[in-house]
Amino acid sequence: MPQGTRTRARTPLGQELTLPPPFTAVRLREVGDAFAHAIAIAGEQGAGTLVHVGRFDLAEFAVVLEPEEPLSQARRAFYAGMVALADALAAHAQPETAITIDWPDSISVNGGLVGGGRLGWPQGIKEDETPPWLVFGAMIRTVSMTGVEPGLNPLSTALEEEGFTDEMSNEVVESFARNLMVAIDSWQERGFGAVAKDYLARLPIEKGIRRDIGDNGDLLIRRMGKVEVDHKPLLARFATPAWLDPISKGPRA
Repeated sequence: MPQGTRTRARTPLGQELTLPPPFTAVRLREVGDAFAHAIAIAGEQGAGTLVHVGRFDLAEFAVVLEPEEPLSQARRAFYAGMVALADALAAHAQPETAITIDWPDSISVNGGLVGGGRLGWPQGIKEDETPPWLVFGAMIRTVSMTGVEPGLNPLSTALEEEGFTDEMSNEVVESFARNLMVAIDSWQERGFGAVAKDYLARLPIEKGIRRDIGDNGDLLIRRMGKVEVDHKPLLARFATPAWLDPISKGPRA
């Protein structure tokens, strides 16, 4: 998890981020890839390094974490990142705005997809080994660049179309950092169950089922009147994020 006391934001262009003390900001130009860059420098820069891209239409960023559990359990940090991402949006949303998560990685606002999160770790690390780092990355669409009139595609949206204030990219990143610290503190003080509870509360309500998160991050589904437990493997979902368009490299339109 984020450690240390580095606070200086290395931001050569544009407005600097205001981040909590454990984080160090690294800003990329618009053509940059925050997730790939964070993975490339994670071993050298260490926990708390937060890479972000200077764009007005997307809040694109990735943060380096240093877990203390074996990889099979450490991946649950992904859920802490998703909770922080959803809470960051909720903090800036209009009253009654619905911020929901489509398991495991997609974020929707009022039913329209705006983006999501992803997780990376070093290649070659075994499931029972503690990885030297993890990278949680995210993208949130702040302004639609498709040219389609707002509301014509109810399955996707942008923050601008849902009543959020202008120039939200930096605010989303800053709020995410603060909420990630809250989620991590909750995990450390009350156990992972506290993070799981907050995450599961963001999933769409389904009557007659109970959902939990296993020690390896899998989603466990128990249906009323049935003994069997359905497992949805988390690891298999990281290879292809559901929210990410492989052509545009941004949230699906």
